[in-house]
Amino acid sequence: MKKFSLLLTALFIISCNNKEEVDLIVFNANIYTVNADFSKATGVAVKDGKFVEVGDADKITKRYNARKQFDAQGKTIVPGLIDAHCHFYGLGQNQQVVDLVGTESFEEVLERVAAFQKERPSNFIRGRGWDQNDWEVKEFPTKEKLDVLFPDTPVALERVDGHAYLVNQKALDMAGITSNTETQGGEIVKENGEITGVLVDNPMGLVDRVIPKASLAQNIQALKDAEAISFDYGLTTVNDAGLSREIVELIDSLQQAGELSIRVYAMISNYPENLDYFLDKGIIKTDHLNVRSVKVYGDGALGSRGAALKDHYSDKPGHFGAMVTPVDQIEALAQRLASTDYQMNTHAIGDSANIVVLRAYDKALEGKTDRRWKVEHAQVISSSDFGYFEKGIIPSVQPTHATSDMYWAKDRLGEERVKGAYAYKDLLDKAGIVALGTDFPVEQVNPFLTFYAAVARQDLEQYPEGGYQMENALSREEALKGMTIWAAYSNFEENEKGSIESGKFADFVILSNDIMTVPSEEIPSLTAEHVFLGGVQKK
Repeated sequence: MKKFSLLLTALFIISCNNKEEVDLIVFNANIYTVNADFSKATGVAVKDGKFVEVGDADKITKRYNARKQFDAQGKTIVPGLIDAHCHFYGLGQNQQVVDLVGTESFEEVLERVAAFQKERPSNFIRGRGWDQNDWEVKEFPTKEKLDVLFPDTPVALERVDGHAYLVNQKALDMAGITSNTETQGGEIVKENGEITGVLVDNPMGLVDRVIPKASLAQNIQALKDAEAISFDYGLTTVNDAGLSREIVELIDSLQQAGELSIRVYAMISNYPENLDYFLDKGIIKTDHLNVRSVKVYGDGALGSRGAALKDHYSDKPGHFGAMVTPVDQIEALAQRLASTDYQMNTHAIGDSANIVVLRAYDKALEGKTDRRWKVEHAQVISSSDFGYFEKGIIPSVQPTHATSDMYWAKDRLGEERVKGAYAYKDLLDKAGIVALGTDFPVEQVNPFLTFYAAVARQDLEQYPEGGYQMENALSREEALKGMTIWAAYSNFEENEKGSIESGKFADFVILSNDIMTVPSEEIPSLTAEHVFLGGVQKK
């Protein structure tokens, strides 16, 4: 009997020694792999930052020895979430300025600005997040009260969509803006010939030139703050829609030094110095950084009436919005980028801007394949123009825009035109995929609100009953794909992320509940309980 026992022990040791060594095994899980079959699994094995096996947890634990094992306790696991359109660096910057999100009146804006300046005095006051559509008086504010509160300190308060400033007289003086200043691609708003302090789109750049440049320490802190917030919500890859060479290189240096680990798909801003440098240099690709696209602004935003429409605004006759980048420049840039490996990702909100961009893409990409150029937002599309998305053009959309804008979108667009707005299902039917994001900090960072808005088309109060224009809701499977594998595909990264499969980065999120079965009204309450990047736990 003793000999038999020794024999069993020996066999057990030999069996263990024959097991492959891995870094991590996750078991007792409800895993949505988001592979081609949308199959499920109960366990994964991870080695050197990548999945080496996905499947039955019992088989995996018998086949591998792991330095660390993680019992998921039956919780749901999905691939690391990708935000296909956001402003990652901008989110970090926002942690250093006055938070005006959720203000219900201009008086509340003033109160927050005054309190922030008292607590953290600055020689140039900045804030972001106001939205006049949330106020009882839904008109643009004016600068008079800012002038009284801060006669000698410049103030620039950015609208929630990033397409308008409210500035005081001191800031106007520093920027050299007068009632005679000429502008293209935007508006210096005036009343009775006098400047109100509201600048829409391109004139904002005149103020940007006099805003003190952030220090290196401030930029590093901004990126680290943004990473912490992103990980907290289960984001493992972020597509930053518009970065300078300076910030791209800072992100790369921090990643190389191990001080920043989130994966970043960087769209470079459409400025000559960026284009000349990056297009000549070519694609920059590491495990954590991908630089291969250019962010272009077609027009402004619908909320500030800067979106370029084919017909005038229903609530402002004679006003059509405006192109931020002239049509001929968009066409020329499309031709330039088509001769490189870089992707063109163009902000287009209004139906006029969208057709300009779609035609430019169609012409520049003639005879070319697999370029995956994106229309960022694709927010208002004429029925006759949806067909362009059948030609390999990818709509990159933000579902929470629909549920934020639904209260006033019909006022801007009218009964008929609004039917072609926020049409995510129609876009999916034409393009075959949609890449989903938030546009944070324009909207909240929370990707579960993206999922909820995509499938339920309601706000957090479950309004409207039955959902907003539900013919354009996505299924849960489509929404999850849009936040994972389709977003990865739009970044040329579908072979390394976006699904839980052998050989891909071990980026995954353990959720508080089953995102595919939980009642829709409970989706906004979902949280990312644990977040893994390359098999390393970040939360």
